[in-house]
Amino acid sequence: MYPGDRRRTQSGWCCNNFALFIPDGSIYFSAVKNQVNGCIGTDSQVKGAETEFATVIVFLREGHGGFMFIHNEKTKTRYSIKERMLVEVAKSIEIAYELCPLFTLYNVDMEVHADINTNPHFKSNDALKEAMGYILGMGFAFKAKPEAFASSSCANKVVN
Repeated sequence: MYPGDRRRTQSGWCCNNFALFIPDGSIYFSAVKNQVNGCIGTDSQVKGAETEFATVIVFLREGHGGFMFIHNEKTKTRYSIKERMLVEVAKSIEIAYELCPLFTLYNVDMEVHADINTNPHFKSNDALKEAMGYILGMGFAFKAKPEAFASSSCANKVVN
């Protein structure tokens, strides 16, 4: 599938190879009486010559737990730490942008989580300003470590 390509499948909507297993999103979101929040984040891990990326969409239902969808991919492209952090953010924004109309339609609050440390003693901090500007410039709420649980906890479990 290509960016922007959406098709209805038996299991749900596919957005850029991200299968959302919600057979009828309208029934699901309208049936939930509590506020639903969506958090999107990506993490990566370099393993030898490969870099593995995992992107997650986490849905939190106030007072009723949550669930997540996972997509991971591997590439042989080599990145500097700053480039890799910005690629993670770009992957999260791509998914957030695709899901924005659905989230807006059903009044789902959305945040984009960046696996970037706010402490300047860490290498990932070099990408903080660019990542924050990118996410906020696209109109999404921004979270970085330690509040960015979608990327730093959920997606991290997939790549480690």
